[in-house]
Amino acid sequence: MPEDQTKSVPPEPLLQVIANLARFHREHEQFYAQAPLRQAGEVHARSRALKSLADRWSVTEVGEPVGNPFAGAADLNAPGLVAESGILFMEGEGEPVELQRLKRDVGEIADDCEQTGIWLAHAMEQAWGAVGILAAYPVLADLLGERHRIVANDWQSAGLLALVAHLLRRSVDLLDRVTLSPAALRADLRSERYAPAYLFAASELLDRAADLLAESATLVRDNERRWRVFGARVRGLRSG
Repeated sequence: MPEDQTKSVPPEPLLQVIANLARFHREHEQFYAQAPLRQAGEVHARSRALKSLADRWSVTEVGEPVGNPFAGAADLNAPGLVAESGILFMEGEGEPVELQRLKRDVGEIADDCEQTGIWLAHAMEQAWGAVGILAAYPVLADLLGERHRIVANDWQSAGLLALVAHLLRRSVDLLDRVTLSPAALRADLRSERYAPAYLFAASELLDRAADLLAESATLVRDNERRWRVFGARVRGLRSG
């Protein structure tokens, strides 16, 4: 290989590192191009449940409790929601365990998003400097835009995940403003009906969080072809 051309090619140890990153980070991103979509579906399902309850509570005629503590509260349960989500208000119970679980699950998704976002942002800050080193090698010049775009997409995804965590936690905060026992709900629904407004607001934050999760997955999925092209170039340089 002519000397000028040799200088334009990264040394083999660097090529080996680049090839490793192109392989394993591509595979890692294939997971994160799907995982946020699953989370988005879970968040949307919880949002729909809250909207169903809020719709019901906005128009229901408040009834009187019946004698059996295990009887369903007909004025509080949303049509079809019990079968779909398990959320059941019973006369002798407090907040349904399914709503407690809903808030817990949303909080856990928030924690996952925050942790992933922090890790990804830190990793991309380091990657940005490392990718800049590749500018010294002309044989990679035509792919520098692609490689920087990968980092930019992942960095943007990290920011979205951080925002998702904030939205999810605030939605739980709003739900905690409502005492979700049959007695407290009936007292509210006989007067100002604040409970439906809080549930609608919480569901809207969940909807936005789900949208941003999907956007995060789209950004990561956009990297697939870029990784493939970059990896092929590196393999060609190592074999040539």
